[in-house]
Amino acid sequence: MNSYHFIAIGGAIMHNLALALAKKGHQVSGSDDEIYEPSRSRLEKAGILPDKFGWYPEKIHEDLDGIILGMHARIDNPELIKAKELGIPIYSFPEFVFNQSQDKKRVVIAGSHGKTSITSIILHVLRDQKVQFDYLVGAQIEGFDLMVGLSDAPVIIIEGDEYLTSPLDRRPKFYHYKHDIALVSGIAWDHFNVFPDFDEYKGLFANLMKMTPESGTLIYCEEDPLVKQIAETESINGKRVPYPTHPAVIKNGKTYLITNQGEIPIHLFGDHNLQNLNGAMKVCLELGLTQEQFYLSIQTFKGAAKRLELLTEKSDGVMYRDFAHAPSKLKATVEAVKRQFPDRNLVAVQELHTYSSLNRDFLPNYAHTMDEADEAIIYLNPHAAALKKLEVLDEETLKKGFERSDLKVFTQSQKLFDYLISKDYKDTNLLMMSSGNYDNLNLPALEKKFKES
Repeated sequence: MNSYHFIAIGGAIMHNLALALAKKGHQVSGSDDEIYEPSRSRLEKAGILPDKFGWYPEKIHEDLDGIILGMHARIDNPELIKAKELGIPIYSFPEFVFNQSQDKKRVVIAGSHGKTSITSIILHVLRDQKVQFDYLVGAQIEGFDLMVGLSDAPVIIIEGDEYLTSPLDRRPKFYHYKHDIALVSGIAWDHFNVFPDFDEYKGLFANLMKMTPESGTLIYCEEDPLVKQIAETESINGKRVPYPTHPAVIKNGKTYLITNQGEIPIHLFGDHNLQNLNGAMKVCLELGLTQEQFYLSIQTFKGAAKRLELLTEKSDGVMYRDFAHAPSKLKATVEAVKRQFPDRNLVAVQELHTYSSLNRDFLPNYAHTMDEADEAIIYLNPHAAALKKLEVLDEETLKKGFERSDLKVFTQSQKLFDYLISKDYKDTNLLMMSSGNYDNLNLPALEKKFKES
């Protein structure tokens, strides 16, 4: 067994890798200047929570087999400097995952949206069909204790994102995995503080697709025009497998896949999820499963956390939570819920939480994203904007940006809660969308009120 030290162990994916390595019997230590829940409790339970927060060069010694460097660490981190002085191997997260999976078939799921959902579907189906696999996924999913699984399995399923690798490596993470099979779901501009040039952003995905080896496979969504253009005009060495939205029908608020085996009921809904499902099926077929096996297993898949996650329901309404924050995700999620239940009133609440969403110059990208909602509500915290050194967007600016004159805007979490808790939810669906938590809004109390109304 080896000994590894994590610099910035508290991150979501970093602490999961630390737990996975400890579970395998490796010696694991780590440091961070702050660790929040649930990372803190999980690291403590495993016996690898740092005794105190901060950076301590004395933790770095020659007996370490490797340093795993998180993106949160700065380039002048004293532990990193000490590791360099001692010549200890330093791995970014993706480099380490590749190092652990060089002898496996590597499947990388990429795209501006849908990565977690597609990866989660694949993991569910493979496990249901008793296929051995390793994995890396960006969210906690039902039935899996960790977001990282490492073993002697012959295949690894990796949710690969385009963000910077580490303070020492400014390349996208997904370049490092050197895929055998890649899936690209779509390209939509977001996080333009990280990627200010859209052409450069598109180029990251083009490069990934062109990295497909001659013996490999590129699976791509042919309904995304940018992905289709790259996949069908650039020089791709491997096999190309396009996929559209899977055919389906909605009956009484329930979605059924249209297949050669007849109509198959599923828990997922919406065109976005039907695209994700079809892409996941193409991956499973490349890994040797049959359509029959996929259709059998997909019927029990209930979704990834915060991806149209069912919070509560009653006879005439459903309350969902979703991670949607980028314009394309927001629009797809709102439309999915409205089309699934066209006769119900839809109240959609969106928290503007990311740098892009709070930026005046990016705001026009949100035009018409909430058109399908009967009532559209925006929440933003002026403090969040101040932390990002952005001006606070006023109500009229937001209405103009979303091109919706009846948009309701809240800037205090308690006032948003008071408004939502006072509503009558008869024949109504409530959709809560954010990559944050509305500044600790009391969701359980809101769920209770929704179910009782």
